[in-house]
Amino acid sequence: MYGVKVVTGAAAAVLLLTCAGPVPVLADTIEAALVRSYQGNPQLNSQRAQVRATDENVPQALSGYRPKVALTASGGVQYSDQQVQQGVHVGIHGTQTPKAVGLTVNQTVFDGQITANKVRAAEGQVSGAREALRVLEETVLLNAATIYMDYLRDSATVEVQRSNVHVLEETLKQTRDRFNVGEVTRTDVAQAEAQLAAGKTQEQTAESQLVTTRANFRRIIGNEPSNLAPGSPVDRFLPKSMAAAVDVSLIENPNVTAAMYGVDVAFLNVKINEGALLPTLNVQAAVNQSYEQQLTIFKTFNASLTAQLTVPIYQGGTEYSLIRQSKETVTQQRMALDQTRDQVRATTVQSWGQLDANKAQVVSAQAQVTAAEVALNGVREEAKAGQRTTLDVLNAQQALVNARIALVTAQHDRVVSSYSVLSAIGRLSPQVLGLATQVYDPSVHYQQVRDSWVGVRTPDGK
Repeated sequence: MYGVKVVTGAAAAVLLLTCAGPVPVLADTIEAALVRSYQGNPQLNSQRAQVRATDENVPQALSGYRPKVALTASGGVQYSDQQVQQGVHVGIHGTQTPKAVGLTVNQTVFDGQITANKVRAAEGQVSGAREALRVLEETVLLNAATIYMDYLRDSATVEVQRSNVHVLEETLKQTRDRFNVGEVTRTDVAQAEAQLAAGKTQEQTAESQLVTTRANFRRIIGNEPSNLAPGSPVDRFLPKSMAAAVDVSLIENPNVTAAMYGVDVAFLNVKINEGALLPTLNVQAAVNQSYEQQLTIFKTFNASLTAQLTVPIYQGGTEYSLIRQSKETVTQQRMALDQTRDQVRATTVQSWGQLDANKAQVVSAQAQVTAAEVALNGVREEAKAGQRTTLDVLNAQQALVNARIALVTAQHDRVVSSYSVLSAIGRLSPQVLGLATQVYDPSVHYQQVRDSWVGVRTPDGK
């Protein structure tokens, strides 16, 4: 009977890795959980909407190239009384209904490259927003993989503790039987009772933790966990060495690329502010048709085409202050980029080191479980021969329980750390993982609105 329970407990300790056995039929997989999180996470969907809003900065900047057209119309009633000669009672008086309609077109020909730099800055903001979206996508996928493995770990821990309670109940029963025949003392019975009480406490604690993990699973993944298949590491997507991982992270990590776009936008803001020192050239065309503006004139038509050149001389010094301020912002953004690179490098090294450690921990924990099972069987046999006490058996049983939980934890950490490394280098994405889902492409909305001249509806019909 003990041997059967030992095998059951050992099986519970390897529920986390796919190498433990075949995947159950219709089981929920970690890949499916990642897909649900990627598709339905509200924070991720909110960030996607933020990227779409940022896309509108580009057509707003492009509007500086386009003409501005205004149509004006007026109408009303007017009474006039005009004396045409002093001292002579001859005049013109009467009521008329003046009305007019006009069209004015303004076109900026040159604005000191302000519009061109605003367009490039807006495009940099769009690229930065996309990288921020990638950061959140990686966070969501990593959280989903972590909570999936957390549930497997905690459910396996509950099974280990439950199996332990069953063994301790059987041990207490046998100890009482031996006490009744005088083979052991009351102390042995008390020790078995105390260990059983402690085992039940550990089981209840594990079940409480599983309830919490289940709630977090529902929050992150979007559904209640049921029949979860074992998870597996994603080492196949990782570089071959830590040095290669660091090199990749400094190029592909979205935090680094977002910081690089931040430097570009800050530099373009300098150019935009410098444009205030350059001359501007505007062309205006206007036509106006008016009626009954005066009692003696029924209709008037006017048309004009004018060019205006404005050369700034001094504007109070604001423009110079803005230029200096924006240059300091460029320096700050460059420092932030260096800081981000250092942080990404440190995170990658730390994650890689943790992955190596977890690989070794799995091997050690498996050996520990095997040795603890052998030790427990040996102590039990020695106890039957009177060479071991009940306390020795209980201690050996607890050592086996601890070894199984350590194995469960090591397997959990092994999988999560591989996802952490993939996130650190910037490759934790549906494309790399090969998830069966339609990947959100932010460039689709961008192309839909970039050259839009008119319209208040969004591409999705809102």
